[in-house]
Amino acid sequence: MHISELTLINYRNFKRSKFFFTKAINTVIGENGTGKSNLFRAIRLMLDDEMLFRAYKLDENDFSHELGDWKGHWIIISLKFSDISHDESVQSLFIHESGDVMNDEGEYIQSATYNLIFRPNISKRSELAEIPHGDFVELERVRSEIKVSDYEVIFTGRSYADFYDKEIYKKIVGDFDKCIFPDKIDVKDVGWNLGRQISLSKDVSFTFIKALRDVVSDFSGSKRNPLLELLELKSESLNDEDYEKIIDDVISLNSEIELLPDVIQVSEGIHSTIKSTVGEAFSPTKLIIKSKLPEEPKELLKSLTLSVSEGSEYFDGSISDMSLGGANLLFLTLKILKYKYLINKGKVANFILIEEPEAHLHTHIQKALFKNLNFDNTQIIYSTHSTQISESSKISRVNIISKKEKANDVDVCQPSTGLTPQEISKLERYLDAKRGNLLFAKKVVLVEGDAEEIMIPAMFFKHFGISLDELGVTIVNVGSTGFKNIASIFHESRLRKRCAIITDLDKSIYSSIKKTDGKILHAKKRKAERSEKLGKERKKILDDFCKGNDYVKAFFAEQTFEVEFINFFQNEKYLKSVVSEVYSNENKILTVNKDLSSPSIEICGDRVLSVAKYMGKGWLALMLADKIDHDVVIPPYILDALSFSIGKFNRVILISVLKYKRSKLGADETKDIAPGIDEILDKLNGTERLLRQEIRDLISKVFGVDDALVRMI
Repeated sequence: MHISELTLINYRNFKRSKFFFTKAINTVIGENGTGKSNLFRAIRLMLDDEMLFRAYKLDENDFSHELGDWKGHWIIISLKFSDISHDESVQSLFIHESGDVMNDEGEYIQSATYNLIFRPNISKRSELAEIPHGDFVELERVRSEIKVSDYEVIFTGRSYADFYDKEIYKKIVGDFDKCIFPDKIDVKDVGWNLGRQISLSKDVSFTFIKALRDVVSDFSGSKRNPLLELLELKSESLNDEDYEKIIDDVISLNSEIELLPDVIQVSEGIHSTIKSTVGEAFSPTKLIIKSKLPEEPKELLKSLTLSVSEGSEYFDGSISDMSLGGANLLFLTLKILKYKYLINKGKVANFILIEEPEAHLHTHIQKALFKNLNFDNTQIIYSTHSTQISESSKISRVNIISKKEKANDVDVCQPSTGLTPQEISKLERYLDAKRGNLLFAKKVVLVEGDAEEIMIPAMFFKHFGISLDELGVTIVNVGSTGFKNIASIFHESRLRKRCAIITDLDKSIYSSIKKTDGKILHAKKRKAERSEKLGKERKKILDDFCKGNDYVKAFFAEQTFEVEFINFFQNEKYLKSVVSEVYSNENKILTVNKDLSSPSIEICGDRVLSVAKYMGKGWLALMLADKIDHDVVIPPYILDALSFSIGKFNRVILISVLKYKRSKLGADETKDIAPGIDEILDKLNGTERLLRQEIRDLISKVFGVDDALVRMI
């Protein structure tokens, strides 16, 4: 039996979300603040026996903030299990009212739901049901009188409803927008109330391993000490005969300690001092120092502690002497061992939740942990920020949580939905730790080579004074022109994030082939013709691939990135500045610089390609990234791609960019442009609401209609 679906309705930061899980290992990926801990808490409220009491203490703070007014709404946490056990205790929770374990087709029931519902009590539900349809004044009055103390918690099983469906929620809870509330609820939808005495948590093995942040303090405590947890579990099966001699020795040792002259002297001194201070009447009748070494086998085990060493075998250290990574690894080990003890206790299902295990762990340990932590008949769910762990994850077993751009709500995506097994296999082979970053990204730009990967972030930062990282954009170097395999993940049904593809059309920079062309030039032209043909085919393939998908769009350089970069005369100076570092011969340097200044695309383009080939495109890009400044011109196709991925600059970003541009003005520009920038900043900082077109017009007036900033607004 395993969890196949989890539906969260109005719970904390999840207004309406559904997660899908498979057997064995599953991964949940999400940036900070997306609710990974809330997700785990929801599961624990249902399955962790230690958390069950908290399920009955939900309050208004547990409602989604996106609701606005929570009063009258329900919190629903619904677990769907597949491959359910035919164990008698499980049947009592899951088998429907007929009591049959077979469905109408004569097959064993394979899946069923288990729900935690936090709802208004019957009295308040009746008040809502009695409100005349559309009477919003009465609805406001009734809701204003609802308190959290009017709510109840119930656990239900044997339900049919898909709470994720908005219409089902309205049918069961009510339509607040139309002011229509049900006067009767079909028990088949909500499920049968199980009562406090029945809980699935008693019949499953459940281990939660929290985020590894300060495990040293846990080792020193008594409530969360994983070593004590292990020893307590082990003490349940103790054979007292094994401990008889040790217990006799402990009793004897206690007596010997109490009879030590120094101990007797201190106890007599305490007693005599009290008498002399407060008198005989108020002094204790008897006062002696007792040795309390534990005499019970269980207590003896609890007195044990770990002695460890990460370095010399001759050093016995404590947990506090270990590195953070070593202590975390030890903590994980003890929790896993505890699970191994629990799994042998005849439970109907086994679950492990591991919250962000990567903290302070070496990347190799992260990967090894994920690959090796695999138990039979056990479902494991990780949450992680680690690309090392995400790399090892099967895409078909990943849930991704991301923040919505215009709401406090979150979006839950399954990146393999709708893909064929072959497509999933290709994607999983392709997503190494480097490219796995795209699973964590807010927005993505796919590029075909090292030059674009290096230069696009550098150009953007130098020109606008803000980094792509600050805007949540991840540049992923595909290392080829095979974008479809990886871009297929961005789709309404899968990962709902915008992805721009930047590639080259490889249009030839050369004139047509002539009989008078030399051998080398002829070869260049033939190669360029083949590349241009492939570029046209690539454009058609990508345009067809992106058609109908609002999340993916392709953008093309006419020639190649290097040629597009040099096509703008302002950028010529940057390439010239590295020529002297590339070549040592003065005549060669003069010749190269002359060609780079040529107005002919054939001459300057051929030269820049030869420099890139000589240096290597990646190395040339690294050198150029060090030379460019705020005057660098970003090719328009790159700006359009970034605008698609990022979205238009908002007011805060625009103010930051304008201040940066203001600080970079030269003496001549200060006289002409600075007043215009100051005027725009005053308007943006004012109370007047400006339309986007008005802002664009102001920017165009100051910088020109073709300025890069205009494209980003």
